[in-house]
Order: sequence, then structure tokens, then C-alpha cells
Amino acid sequence: MKAVWNNVTVAESDDIVTVEGNAYFPEASLQKTYLKPSDHHTTCPWKGVASYYTLDVDGQQNVNAAWYYPAPKDAAKEIAGRVAFWKGVKVG
Repeated sequence: MKAVWNNVTVAESDDIVTVEGNAYFPEASLQKTYLKPSDHHTTCPWKGVASYYTLDVDGQQNVNAAWYYPAPKDAAKEIAGRVAFWKGVKVG
């Protein structure tokens, strides 16, 4: 599976965990050159507090287009160390 934005593959792996329709990629599969930490956070009642990355590809930014749970709750432990994408990132 690949995550592509702005015609660039930002993650690729065969080891995907799907939760609520979102594909979570292992952190090792990310092209970290394109991910910049964001100060944005959200909270899910059963997964915990999410942190975000902004994608930066060829001078274009997709703010908060990737998210992860640095310390997921026990109910979501299978997504520890994984990142998911949205906001126009093509995953497939």
C-alpha cells in the first residue's frame, strides 16, 4: 500500500493496520523528509491523544495531513508506532 500526495510517495508498506477505515503505516515506512511536526492535537475517547504532521512536498504544504498516536490507549495498541493520512492524500 502507498500514501501519495502531490505525486510523491510519502509512505509505502505491506504491513498495514486498518482502524475505522484508515490505513496506518509503520513509522519505518515513512519518507520523513516530507513530514514536518505540527503543534496540532486532537483527542479520541478510545484511542487517546493524536499528534499530527504537515506534509511538505516540492514547496507545497498539506497542513496536518498525517496523524499518529504517540501513546495510544490499550484499546488501540495495534496502532502504536503507526501513521495515517487524510486531506487529499491518496492511500491504496
